[in-house]
Amino acid sequence: MANCPECEAPLDIEEDEVEEGEVINCPECGVELEVVNTNPMEVELVAEEEEEEEEEEEEEEEDGK
Repeated sequence: MANCPECEAPLDIEEDEVEEGEVINCPECGVELEVVNTNPMEVELVAEEEEEEEEEEEEEEEDGK
């Protein structure tokens, strides 16, 4: 079982429920975590740069419609 790197809360996630690269939220503190390995389960904080890029892409999509 993995723990949240932000608040250390245990993450009750089964290996077969997620895939590498999937982004999940910590149920305790709400931070976004990326699954970096499923066996053993490992997660790390999603970089803020990635979040900003996603927001920019969403804005571009909305502007293009």
